[in-house]
Amino acid sequence: MPTLNTNGIRIAFETTGSARGVPLLLIHGLGIQLTAWPDALVDGLAEQGFFVIRYDHRDCGLSTKFDAAGTPNLGLAWLKKRLHMRLHPPYTLDDLAQDALAVLSALGVARAHVVGVSMGGMVAQLLAAHHRHRVLTLTSIMSSSGRRGLPGPTRAVRAAMLRRPADPANVDSVLDNAVALWRAIGSPAYPTSDAALRQGVLRALRRSNCPSGVARQLLAITAAPDRTPLLRQLALPTLVIHGAADPLVPLACGADVAACVPGARLEVIEGMGHDLPAQLIERLLALIDLHAHGKMIAPATRLFEQQ
Repeated sequence: MPTLNTNGIRIAFETTGSARGVPLLLIHGLGIQLTAWPDALVDGLAEQGFFVIRYDHRDCGLSTKFDAAGTPNLGLAWLKKRLHMRLHPPYTLDDLAQDALAVLSALGVARAHVVGVSMGGMVAQLLAAHHRHRVLTLTSIMSSSGRRGLPGPTRAVRAAMLRRPADPANVDSVLDNAVALWRAIGSPAYPTSDAALRQGVLRALRRSNCPSGVARQLLAITAAPDRTPLLRQLALPTLVIHGAADPLVPLACGADVAACVPGARLEVIEGMGHDLPAQLIERLLALIDLHAHGKMIAPATRLFEQQ
């Protein structure tokens, strides 16, 4: 897999489709590797004529790990955040946005459509805010503005996130724990089978496993300031996609992003949780394609019903 050296680190990336196509950068979420993007989505975007670019965040996948920084005490970090105390993560979401920019530059891409999911949506927002001339359109999926007071995960999801494998040295135990988490945050109307979930998790574990990197990325999210002032100044076509049944980043968070960005369109998908289920890939492809080509109707909220 190709890599690039930038900002003093190594970033692993992959491209799909013709280099003569319109560049589209995919930015994934917390601890999620580039291989987790559904093949049907990546291939579908390439078939639509996009030059699809994916990469591993720092501290994830085959990119540089920050193990020397240790594993942060997230409980203490959340307490400090509530007390308005300053946090000192080894890197910030702005650093992650600089990594995204470096990937585009390394590939000679002057401007690209940018699609970010969850934490990737936060990174995409920052990329668009600080480097407007490099972003054609922004699509923020199941993400948030980081504004204080927005709702957080459900109690069940919090419990699933805090739960650890019964035996961290046993692959089946790790798989069971990960599948339980994905099941907790997944789309209730568009379920993914346990077999498919286990296959995806096992694929990721075999490629790379860095739990401390996930914790450090989460610390970067916790330390990040409210992005609403930046979002209110965005002047580019913006699409916000959010699941009405998202138990990890509730719909109010996506609605807040859309409300902040002038002229943004909010697309709410009923029955969708915090994942990209196979049953919704065609809808997501259609939305991204219409948005990138400026064919979306006037800003509004459109509800997709389960079919």
